[in-house]
Amino acid sequence: MTTEVDNLLSQLRLGGMRESFSNRNKEAIKGKLSYQDFLKILAHDELLHRQNKRFERQIKAANFKSEKTIENFDFDFNPKINEQQIKNLASCQFIQEASPIHIIGPSGTGKSHLAQAISRCALMKGHEALFISQSELSSQLQLALATNSLSKLKKKLTTITVLVIDDFGIKPFSESFEDFLHDIVDHRYERLPIIITSNLDFKEWSDAFRNKLLASAVIDRLKGNAYEVILTGKSYRQTKSQNKNIEKDQEV
Repeated sequence: MTTEVDNLLSQLRLGGMRESFSNRNKEAIKGKLSYQDFLKILAHDELLHRQNKRFERQIKAANFKSEKTIENFDFDFNPKINEQQIKNLASCQFIQEASPIHIIGPSGTGKSHLAQAISRCALMKGHEALFISQSELSSQLQLALATNSLSKLKKKLTTITVLVIDDFGIKPFSESFEDFLHDIVDHRYERLPIIITSNLDFKEWSDAFRNKLLASAVIDRLKGNAYEVILTGKSYRQTKSQNKNIEKDQEV
């Protein structure tokens, strides 16, 4: 590729074409492609490049903690998990239905992994997602209140397609947090889905609230038309750690 062509593609911000031009040009000469076919291939490369960049930005914005997918989830570790149910949720039909998903189980059984994996499937289908723990959400609320930016935070949380709240009920809610949570859940009800992960059984969720009327209102909306994934068994993290310790002892 000539410097002039490279500069033009760079100025036009056609990064996909710029990256593939040299190889595509060689292929076009060898295959005796028409100018139109050559341009069509370059345009497709540019489109794919932009889609990949957009997906990378969405992954970063989603706040995933690591690359958790359906494919790298260890279903063999806990055979009681309904694998077909998880794959059905990965189809993202719950988005069209605006149905909540509850993923409930002891620590280390894969709740956060599955929540992130399902959300990643939503991203791959062109939706936006946000994964945030209760503690992170509480911190963002306090910052928003201190900086007079509450409306901005509410807009973000009520318009994102898939909202995941991780470790729901792990700490008692403050008065300001449960008011805020009610507003978010109420706005999303029957419009956009929420995925909740929690160590607590559904009937115990109200224990995190100070105001039992708000608890009833929030839980009633989260309960409606919800999918429930119940995880049982041993902690994957704890078992993995124990296995590493055994391996170290054997090496000594």
